[in-house]
Amino acid sequence: MLVSWTATDPASRQFSATERTTHIADLTDHFTALRSQGQGYLEIRQHGDEFPLLTLGFLNDQAVIHLFDTAEKPSLLIGDGTTPADTAVHVPIMDDLAAFSGDNIVAVDRAWTLIRHFTQTGTPGAPGEWRDM
Repeated sequence: MLVSWTATDPASRQFSATERTTHIADLTDHFTALRSQGQGYLEIRQHGDEFPLLTLGFLNDQAVIHLFDTAEKPSLLIGDGTTPADTAVHVPIMDDLAAFSGDNIVAVDRAWTLIRHFTQTGTPGAPGEWRDM
């Protein structure tokens, strides 16, 4: 299965907008390298499709996932309760840290499971899991 993706470069720790099309194993290796550094940002879509597009920003064990069904309609994955709703959490979005409330934070392991499911099925999750922005 081929996926198209952009991500933080582990060497420079800066977002690289150069899109790659690879097998999921290469994306997994890249994510693992970022995870070992404790933070990163990725944009993932099915090869050949413009949308849906998922983005994953994470810092340590806290992650945020955006879903873009179209360029104009982003949604946020509803949090999994790992972080109190009234807590502000900062995660990388491209090269900046962005603040999100705890009700949009998921554990990074759950986030990666959702990304893997998306890359294998093309389905970004069930309706009701996403909050329109």
